[in-house]
Amino acid sequence: MSENVVEVRGLVTRFGSHTVHDGLDLDLKRGEILGVVGGSGTGKSVLLRTIVGLLKPAAGQVRVLGQDIETLSPPAREALERRWGVMFQDGALFSALNVRENVEAPLRAVPDLGPEQRRALAELKVSMAGLPWNANDKMPSDLSGGMRKRAGLARALALDPEILFLDEPTAGLDPIGADAFDRLIVELRDALDLSVFLVTHDLDTLHACCDRIAVLAERKVLATGTMADMLKIDHPWVHEYFHGPRARAALTTGRSKESPDGNQG
Repeated sequence: MSENVVEVRGLVTRFGSHTVHDGLDLDLKRGEILGVVGGSGTGKSVLLRTIVGLLKPAAGQVRVLGQDIETLSPPAREALERRWGVMFQDGALFSALNVRENVEAPLRAVPDLGPEQRRALAELKVSMAGLPWNANDKMPSDLSGGMRKRAGLARALALDPEILFLDEPTAGLDPIGADAFDRLIVELRDALDLSVFLVTHDLDTLHACCDRIAVLAERKVLATGTMADMLKIDHPWVHEYFHGPRARAALTTGRSKESPDGNQG
C-alpha cells in the first residue's frame, strides 16, 4: 500500500458555535493527486488551512509526513513546513514585490544561499511554472489572473516541496488556461515526485488531474475513490454534482485540447 503523507483523524473545526467538520478522516497518499470537492460551506479551504497549520482544530489529529504538527517545537515545525508548498486561490502575492522577488521570499530562509543563487533558483521556478522569462520583473498588478496563479505556483515550488497544496487553482481561468494548468500540475507531479492536495469545484480538473476524489458533505468526508467510484454513489448532492448538466459536458467533451501556453487567465 502507498505511504500516507497526510493523515487526518477525527478532525473537528469550529468557528464560534458553528461546526464545520465533525470527526473528519482523510488520507493523502504519496505520489497521488487528490481532488477535494464539496458544496458551498463544507469547509474545503478550511480543511487545507487546518492541515498546513494556519487554523487550529478544536479536536482531532493532523499528521503530515509522519509528524503531528500540533506537538512539534517551533524549529521542528518550521523544518516541516519547508517540506510543503501552498498556492492560495488568489495567488497571495506580495503586491510590492515583482514575480522574482515573490518567489525569492521563501528562499531567504535557506542558510548559505546568496543573492545570485536565490535569483537563479527563483527564475528557474518561474520557468517551471510555465511563465515567460520577462514575467520575472513584472509586478502582480501587471499580471493576468492566470499568470498570478502561475507566479503563486512558482513560489509554492521554491523550496522543492514534497507536498503541494492547491486551493482552487483553476478558478477564474478560461477553459484554455485551465486546461493548460491542469496539464502542468500532472507534469510537475510526475517530474518532481510530488503529492498534491487539490481543492477544486472544477469537474474538468477532476477528470484531467486527480487519481482520487474526496467528497466533503455532512461535516465529514462522505466518500473517497476514483471518478468511476463517484459515479456509483447515490447520495443526493454527490449524484447531482457528478451526473448533472456540467458533469455530462465534462464527460462528453472536456476542455479544449488546443491550448497554446495557457499563461493568460
